[in-house]
Amino acid sequence: MSMHNVSPARRGTADTTPGTGWRTGCARVAAAMAMAPLSGCTLALLDPKGSVGEQEKHLILIALGVMLLVVVPVIVLTLVFFWRYRETNTAATYSPQWSHSTKIEVVVWTIPVVIVVALAVMIWETTHKLDPYRPIESVASAANGKPAAAPVRVEVVALNWKWLFIYPDYHVATVNKLVLPVDTPVEFKITAESLMNAFFIPQLGSMVYAMSGMQTKLHLIANETGIYAGLSSAYSGAGFSDMHFKAHVTSQEDFDAWVRQAQAAPDTLDAPTYVKLEQPGTAAPVGLYANVMPGLFDAVVGKYMGPMDSSSQGMRVSGNRAIDDIIAAANCRVDGQLDSRALLAQRPERDAGAQPAAQRALTE
Repeated sequence: MSMHNVSPARRGTADTTPGTGWRTGCARVAAAMAMAPLSGCTLALLDPKGSVGEQEKHLILIALGVMLLVVVPVIVLTLVFFWRYRETNTAATYSPQWSHSTKIEVVVWTIPVVIVVALAVMIWETTHKLDPYRPIESVASAANGKPAAAPVRVEVVALNWKWLFIYPDYHVATVNKLVLPVDTPVEFKITAESLMNAFFIPQLGSMVYAMSGMQTKLHLIANETGIYAGLSSAYSGAGFSDMHFKAHVTSQEDFDAWVRQAQAAPDTLDAPTYVKLEQPGTAAPVGLYANVMPGLFDAVVGKYMGPMDSSSQGMRVSGNRAIDDIIAAANCRVDGQLDSRALLAQRPERDAGAQPAAQRALTE
């Protein structure tokens, strides 16, 4: 129905239907309440705290600006055409037989083609420059004359629904808490215990998927100290909404002090502890472990692979003690609880090189 057909008697008058004012007031209050939580929101991607995040921010803004070169003129011209060729404007030229203009065709095709080519070149270059697998060069502090920092290695395991961070060089691990030194490259190796997740710290940079039986990599660096939100950005089930963590970026001195504190933690992360930890659960508290079992991350990656020859590169090598320990502990669960006596009973048999019959559950 055309708006020109609105009755003059109704135009510009208020609706006096009983209850209308009350409903309108409630609607306005509800809208204000809905907007209130957004008043303090910040866009993490546009507030980067690391080199990778900064470059990604620039890419987003440049791409947005270039695309607006098409969007804004189209919106403006659409409004101009609506106004100029409105029904009441008898001065506008009416050309029902018009069908072609070479000038218009050149404009509407050339400009988008140039923009697409420019975006393609820019994205091609930055995609390779910001490749998550590409190591980040160490940052030397020119102000205090310190040498370039060596990368910190962190092995990430996505559990259901929590994050396990292993520091293989320090033999410590944490749950739902990541501690990193500032201005130091970080080399992440990422996998998942079962369901696929996505490891993401928006203010530091790229998102990378975590998949069971596979290993992905990510290189990041934080240029400012602070506490940044981390999360899984891929839906993985009922506990997905609780699968988040805090990334604490500290000075090198504070990081070294934290490592010493972690190494003195009373809890250790061995195969039985890992099997208990990987059981599904939500809102897991922050955990700290010392004396992490050597090869734990590789065991998590390789435990779903069948026994292979040592000549098979990248696959499970038969006799890998860490994998055998995890599989044995997993097979000694009864109603989700670890049967420690059954695990201890298997130890002499496995030490002798034999494979317990119960272990077939994960290796066949």
